[in-house]
Amino acid sequence: MSDTPSDKHPSGAPWRNFYGRFKGKTLRPSQETYLREDLDALSPGAVSWEENPDRKPLDLAAVFGDRPVWLEIGFGGGEHLVHQAQQNPGVGIIGAEPFINGVAMLLGKIREAGVDNLRVHPGDARHLFDVLPDASLDRAFLLYPDPWPKKRHHRRRFVTPDHLAPLAAKLKPGAIFRVATDIPDYVRQTLEQVPRQGFDWLAERPADWREPWDDWIPTRYEQKALREGRTPHYLTFRRQG
Repeated sequence: MSDTPSDKHPSGAPWRNFYGRFKGKTLRPSQETYLREDLDALSPGAVSWEENPDRKPLDLAAVFGDRPVWLEIGFGGGEHLVHQAQQNPGVGIIGAEPFINGVAMLLGKIREAGVDNLRVHPGDARHLFDVLPDASLDRAFLLYPDPWPKKRHHRRRFVTPDHLAPLAAKLKPGAIFRVATDIPDYVRQTLEQVPRQGFDWLAERPADWREPWDDWIPTRYEQKALREGRTPHYLTFRRQG
């Protein structure tokens, strides 16, 4: 009989259900090259359980120096991530995305833009939360996450305690958490769940959630939503403390 507990992976990692896709259509040869040549050099440090079974915290100072650190959770094709890196060279930004096609797209954009203040975790953000130091992040973004529209699937959404509680622990007091979505029910769940984890919603007037942030760049997901007649919502929260 195995000594591995039933709630553990053989590597020691906790079993965490992941319901999205890890890979889509076949990658182009150039994207395969990006993954092979660039991805390892852009790692924020040892995140995987195989590399870091003791879950030693990442040394963010070794990666970014004394720069503030931001996190984008599920960066899609990387448009917003690269835009923020270009606009904020004095900030270190980590992107977490398990969909390898999106990771490959981002790596191509990084090459084109020439930014050097980005790091990439090609996996579940919860594994990254395991090794990020507590109160180490100044800002986080959750932009057009998978809506899981069926009611029985709402527990799969990011805006649940399984994801929000560890994220809250990694954000500094006063840190900003931005959420963008075009799904009204996702807005409802976000406004219910995020404040329960120690955040204040900063909206004071309708324009505060109807109009994008001043430094916003529309993503391809937002452009699709607008074409299909859906209305984006821009929610801004501040970590209490």
